[in-house]
Amino acid sequence: MTHLRARPIERRGTCGIAVLLTSALCLLPSRPAAQSTPDALVDQAYAAAYNLDYPEALALAQRAVTVAPESSMAQRALAGVLWLQITFDRGAVTVDHYLSGLTNGKLALPKPSPELDAQFKATLGRAIALAEAAVKRNPKDLAALYDLSRAYALQASYTASVEGSGMGAFKSAVRAYDAGETVLEGEPAHAGATFVVGTYRYIVSSLSMPTRMVAYLVGFGGGKERGITMIEAAGRDPVMWVDSQLALFLIFTREGRHADAVRMLHALTKAYPRNRLFVLEEGSASIRAGKAPEAEAILTRGLTALDADPRPKVPGERGVWLYKRGMARIIQRKLEAAQDDLVAALAANPAGWIRGRVHIEIGKLHDLRSRRENAVADYKMAKSICEVNDDPVCINSANRYLGKPYGSTR
Repeated sequence: MTHLRARPIERRGTCGIAVLLTSALCLLPSRPAAQSTPDALVDQAYAAAYNLDYPEALALAQRAVTVAPESSMAQRALAGVLWLQITFDRGAVTVDHYLSGLTNGKLALPKPSPELDAQFKATLGRAIALAEAAVKRNPKDLAALYDLSRAYALQASYTASVEGSGMGAFKSAVRAYDAGETVLEGEPAHAGATFVVGTYRYIVSSLSMPTRMVAYLVGFGGGKERGITMIEAAGRDPVMWVDSQLALFLIFTREGRHADAVRMLHALTKAYPRNRLFVLEEGSASIRAGKAPEAEAILTRGLTALDADPRPKVPGERGVWLYKRGMARIIQRKLEAAQDDLVAALAANPAGWIRGRVHIEIGKLHDLRSRRENAVADYKMAKSICEVNDDPVCINSANRYLGKPYGSTR
């Protein structure tokens, strides 16, 4: 497909890590800063976004749109960076958000800025219109079809993760999948389309049986292992590496493959050393992998970097770091140090769902100190807070420890 080779397209990913309805960012090859082609500007914008340098990322993406206003890829890149900014501003930046049901609107989060929301929708709408026009001109233009697939995938992700409507995202997801399948019919080894289709195959395999049957009827394919294999295959293309790493991290976490999830995050922290949120996720993944000492060390380094970082923070971010390190310390029975972290986490004005989870950990401290009455009081407080914040994971944990003390063998 010579027309595809003349215009490499896999690196035009959408932004973010919205689990199970996402097209993640792509790893972007380094380019000299002096270059100002749309491709180079988009590359630089994504690299800046991956390092949490959002003002620079937005400026570069806006320049790409100015240089190439008729480029669907450039418009989509700007929309993607806007999505990352919205996600950051809302505080929806950790895998905990997605495992807690963010994509179903279960975890209470602040609404996005009306200005950014409107700008995102207008920009992505332009990207979709440009891609659709290109496909209409030439239905066999695989590059245009891929642009269309990624644009619709981004629309589905935004609808699910920001607007909290999984059903509302369904129509866009179908279009993303269909366009990706068409690209693979013309070029079976196309890494970007392999990633899109593989991601949706995994998604469908994870749905409830009735919903999965509906998905099959409208044309989705399924197969959990096939989906994972396709995502892994896409990641062997260097320009799809980050997409693959992020998607696999989320999938492996969901599947309980925590050692593999740690491996994904460790590679990302090395590739993007200015992204402290990757460090936070590596520490969290290490806790889930049963590596509490390693998690504590990672989170301690990350806290030091956080305190020295002058850039904007996620709302309540320091509280998340302290909560996670407190959790790692409880596992190791470092009770005094854990208590210091958890008290400091509450003082750091954390988001409501984090506040509830901190009280779960404080309840554990009381249980380990044989103060069951105090533990029950904190578990009840946690449950109350988490019910207000629609956090089912926290509610389930509170109920578990209300029924059985933490650390109990009975």
